[in-house]
Amino acid sequence: MSDKPENKPSFWEGVKAEFNKITWPEVGVIVKQSVAVICTSVVVGIIISAVDALVKYGVSFLAK
Repeated sequence: MSDKPENKPSFWEGVKAEFNKITWPEVGVIVKQSVAVICTSVVVGIIISAVDALVKYGVSFLAK
């Protein structure tokens, strides 16, 4: 008696079936979202740098 039923697909057949169900976004959508992520990251980085500089200035001012 086999541990594997005859009608059950193998693991890799299941992976292939699920992979075929994926709908990939269009290139234009990927480019727009990537640009938005990069711009947002740059803006947040600038804000964090400015806050860091202000806090550093404030601490050095209070330490004197």
